[in-house]
Amino acid sequence: MQLPSVVGTRDNERDDIDLLGIFGSLIDQKWLIGALTGAFMLTGVAYAILATPVYLANAVVQVEPKKNDMLGFSDLNSMLNGQSPSVTEIGIIKSRAVIGKTVDDLHLDIDVTPNTFPVIGGFLARRYKGDSVAPPRFGLNSYAWGGERLDIARLNLPEELLGKKLKLVAAEQHRFQLFDDNDNLLVDGVAGEAFAQNGVEGRIADLAANPGTRFEVVRSARIVTILDYQDDLDVSEQGKESGIIRLALASPDHAQAVKILNKVASLYVQQNVERTSAEAAQSLDFLQAQLPQVKNDLIKASDALNGYQTRGKTVNISLETQSVLEQIVTLDTRISELKLQQAELDRKFTKQHPVYRALMAQIGELTRQQKSLESKVQDLPATQQELLNLTRDVEVASQIYTQLLNKSQELDIVRAGAVGNARLIDAADVDKTTPVKPRKALIVLIATFLGAFVGVAVVLVRKSLSRGLEGPEAIEQLGLPVYASIPYSVLQQEEDSKKLRLSDESRRQAFLLALRNPTDLSIESIRSLRTCLHFAGLDSTNNRIMISGPSPQVGKTFVSSNLAAVMAQSGQKVVLIDADMRKGHLHKTLNTPITNGLSDLLVKRCTLEQGIHQTEVDNLHFISRGQVPPNPSELLMHANFRELLAQLSELYDVVIIDTPPLLAVTDAAIVGRETAISLIVTRFGVNPAKEIELTIRRFAQNGIQLKGAVFNGVEKRAAGYYGNGGYGNYNYEYASDKA
Repeated sequence: MQLPSVVGTRDNERDDIDLLGIFGSLIDQKWLIGALTGAFMLTGVAYAILATPVYLANAVVQVEPKKNDMLGFSDLNSMLNGQSPSVTEIGIIKSRAVIGKTVDDLHLDIDVTPNTFPVIGGFLARRYKGDSVAPPRFGLNSYAWGGERLDIARLNLPEELLGKKLKLVAAEQHRFQLFDDNDNLLVDGVAGEAFAQNGVEGRIADLAANPGTRFEVVRSARIVTILDYQDDLDVSEQGKESGIIRLALASPDHAQAVKILNKVASLYVQQNVERTSAEAAQSLDFLQAQLPQVKNDLIKASDALNGYQTRGKTVNISLETQSVLEQIVTLDTRISELKLQQAELDRKFTKQHPVYRALMAQIGELTRQQKSLESKVQDLPATQQELLNLTRDVEVASQIYTQLLNKSQELDIVRAGAVGNARLIDAADVDKTTPVKPRKALIVLIATFLGAFVGVAVVLVRKSLSRGLEGPEAIEQLGLPVYASIPYSVLQQEEDSKKLRLSDESRRQAFLLALRNPTDLSIESIRSLRTCLHFAGLDSTNNRIMISGPSPQVGKTFVSSNLAAVMAQSGQKVVLIDADMRKGHLHKTLNTPITNGLSDLLVKRCTLEQGIHQTEVDNLHFISRGQVPPNPSELLMHANFRELLAQLSELYDVVIIDTPPLLAVTDAAIVGRETAISLIVTRFGVNPAKEIELTIRRFAQNGIQLKGAVFNGVEKRAAGYYGNGGYGNYNYEYASDKA
């Protein structure tokens, strides 16, 4: 009942993050990480070199703020909003009125792309510096190799073809063919001549390409193109409320970008002038409509003043009255100006608009000041009051009339002129030597870091997905001692790979590492295992050793055959039994016949003398698996098997039985009840702890106590060296010390 607590402790320990172990795993996989990093870096370099460069064109426009409106009055809108006029002008620049006119004039809704060779075609075409079209390379005349031109002056398509990728193929003598996206012929025409076929109408102004060269032609809907360029065009104010607006456009075609920006800037300045002229014309019409009325008011006021002076024989007003008069005239003139502006604003805004309400507030304030002055007028003599009122009417009407005459003349000049409050400071230009994209150094750096990150991620994911143990300490935590840690044998792996390459079994040669290379570190570790088993078997009830494992491909056959060989080389008489009657292949390793094997002995098809085969190793005999029986487990449970083992125990010093994996079949549990020493072979990085734990439990359920485990195929890794277990350097000295 102690096993679950031990396992629980082990699981808790495995859940802890072993930073040193992770660092060691990264060192072990340094070549993989380096390869991925290098591959990503080379990909980044290739992209930086082959990618189409993008250039940034820019232009500068200045917008001067309007100090006064068209009537010459203060700009209440600017006073209220407190924002730069550039904010409004930026919106106008990116409006459909400006961008749409640019799209129409430059045919930006027609996109033409030459068909270049994949990956490197665009790079080669951009670097072609000839005056004519580049000749086809490698005989591939359908690709553009540099110098090709296709200028479509007009292209009208049916609505169902808008946005579709059409194919234009150049032919001899400036001829061409236009196909739809299903390769149906739409137009067969000649460059320079108008065409109208199959609902497609237009004209190609210029075509220069090798016969067979293909172009991709896309005619987009006008609104789609406008929206795209509104997104691509970068318009911003340089500095806060500076009135300096910067226009920028990034494009692979630097000449096209300059052309587009110049067009946008010129259209904006032009519409600004037209807008100013139109506003001046409207204001002029308004003033001309007001002038006759103001003139009549002036005449009436003058006549009234003259008549009063004649009747009353009053020539001048007093100094006190003159002072009040000047103040009243100033207020009346200002109120009259604001009322004229109110009449203009009535055409532009509602009465709830902030500008309109601010104007009415000014008028109200001036009216209150006017009423306060009227109280002073009441204190004057009646004659002076009348004279003041008549003089006030004349002077106010005169000032208003004079101001309107001057303003109408100014507006007439503005209407006829070609000057607005916006002007082009810097025409569009582009730095062709330094593209803004791709940023080569940054791309290579990012690709390198990304490759390193992917490499590290791959190693960590592989480590997390691989639950195989990489140190014997985890097995010992399960309560099972590790008798030997056998290093990975490169020589054995090469031999196994050679066998896999040879399809003809007759050409394969037997290979027993203990004979071919007895100084191999793996064999030295197996000698340590032999020593451990010698002392473990001193108090055993019999001389039988069973070797099994949790799963296939852990090296049971390798351990069994070489352990039998080193025991025989020590002078002991050993018999090795291949008890895997399903897939056993020990006979190939020892180069002995498969006939007259264990299955044949158990069913009495042959005698014991016929079933025992001599091997290349002195004192080592072998019993193969024999013919594959339909019931291997039943044969092992039969009394014949126990009798056979009893006979062999009398004839040999050691009986070694190689069994199939326990988690696959139950044969090992049957054989284990007949042996004194039962071992399991686990493999480095293959068997997880839970699999070994289940194997131990299965044996225990069958009344078999495992003596220990053999940790096979140990690889020397930095992860083991830096990890918590300290089993990084598995070698001969460690195995000997363990023995």
